Amino acid sequence: MRIDIANLSRQYLRYKSEIDTAMGKVLLASRFITGQEVSDLESDLAKTVGTKHAITCSSGSDALLLALMAIDIEPGDEVITSTFAFIAAAESIAFLKAKPVFVDIDELDYTIDASKIEAAITPKTRAIIPVSIYGQPADMDEINTLAKKYGLKVIEDAAQSFGAEYKGKKSCSLSDMGCTSFSPGRSLGCFGDGGAVFTDDDMLAQKLKSLRVHGQTGQNEHRHIGMEGRLDTLQAAVLQVKLDHFVEDQRRRQDVAAHYEKLVPKAFSLPIVKADRTSAWEEYAIRVKQRDTVGHYLYEMKIPTIIHYPTPLHLQHCFAYLGHKEGDFPVAERIAKEILSLPINPDLDEDELVYIMTSLLAID
Repeated sequence: MRIDIANLSRQYLRYKSEIDTAMGKVLLASRFITGQEVSDLESDLAKTVGTKHAITCSSGSDALLLALMAIDIEPGDEVITSTFAFIAAAESIAFLKAKPVFVDIDELDYTIDASKIEAAITPKTRAIIPVSIYGQPADMDEINTLAKKYGLKVIEDAAQSFGAEYKGKKSCSLSDMGCTSFSPGRSLGCFGDGGAVFTDDDMLAQKLKSLRVHGQTGQNEHRHIGMEGRLDTLQAAVLQVKLDHFVEDQRRRQDVAAHYEKLVPKAFSLPIVKADRTSAWEEYAIRVKQRDTVGHYLYEMKIPTIIHYPTPLHLQHCFAYLGHKEGDFPVAERIAKEILSLPINPDLDEDELVYIMTSLLAID
């Protein structure tokens, strides 16, 4: 048996008729940019998340960049974020010549440790970007309270947590702005790159819409320095179909996670979802002391695994100029040496799950 870590082809076949029809309509209309499907999707996304506005864009990384541009982050500003995450948030900060200020993580759920953020705030701090990890939001109430105390903006990097909830509210609606990604392997994914920024702030929404089209506010009128960051109409059409089936797909992910929780050997540390939130199960990450040995064994058994993330951001070469060294963020460094993601997607079938479990039990 060979397991597919994302099963994108299997998912496409489930919705083939609907997706082909939706894409065919775009092809016939030939409105490949700013077609009706884009605005319809934005309306549906805002309703799903529970915000006034959803502004789609060309990728999750561009969503973060647009959000930072919308609050006028400038060279020399500081933005606090997690050291244990994909590079997109920290990279967007650095791209604008601001300074990423890293904070260690919570050992329970691997999101930024909210209790350590205040010590990182300086007079130059402008914003905080808490990054969802493996499908679970960070401690947003504590982070928002700190932000209010110091007059900071909060941008939720929800690329991995679209569909999750925190205290009854949807991820992407938990701060000033929420950013997500629609890359193919996400809980809601298109057939290429895509993303969105969510907000309740009317002024921010208008600025974001302008920034994604070169800062344009009218025909040949540019009020801001912006970028080319629109979502293609074909991708919007795909996302509309998948959004219609999103609740069912999320239920399937929950079922896979429940199987893992029951059957993964106790020798491995299983993910913890805090009681006041849910996970979108973007990844199913276990901790393994002998990770290389276990990973090689699973590879031999044709069970794919991924390490998210083997090197914390403060130790990445591109951030060497910040002057960090090994030992600065010990929790992130320790977890980075043990974390291992197992296959999780809506199309893992019963036989595949049994095969994975049987293989894991053989290790135990």
